Amino acid sequence: MEIHPSYPALASVVERYPAHGGPLFQTYNDILLAQQWRDVVVVDLGELCKRGAIKGKRPKTATDAESVLYIVPCSLAESISMAWIKDVFTALADPPSIYLAVASDDSSIVYYKLSSGIVKPSV
Repeated sequence: MEIHPSYPALASVVERYPAHGGPLFQTYNDILLAQQWRDVVVVDLGELCKRGAIKGKRPKTATDAESVLYIVPCSLAESISMAWIKDVFTALADPPSIYLAVASDDSSIVYYKLSSGIVKPSV
């Protein structure tokens, strides 16, 4: 991982939370290189969540591509709780929603959109 061109952007967070470095590395490269998001930045969620997140904007599309979105990587083998999800929203200053990126060992990632509170689904 250390010799990959994207590592310098991840280094400080990966060194601080090495147990979560793999999913962060995998998700960061998917968002930046495969999905081609813009203004991609790694965010340290601090001691409350003990991991990094990714902040960025989707490529320009017909939808609201200018809004900043947050992706929180985790491993498929990890157990997460509602309290932990609440801590993530708190660490990110309560955005309307986040994407949970569940990364597996075979390099696949599934993204789940989680909203703060009760949100009426779009029609």
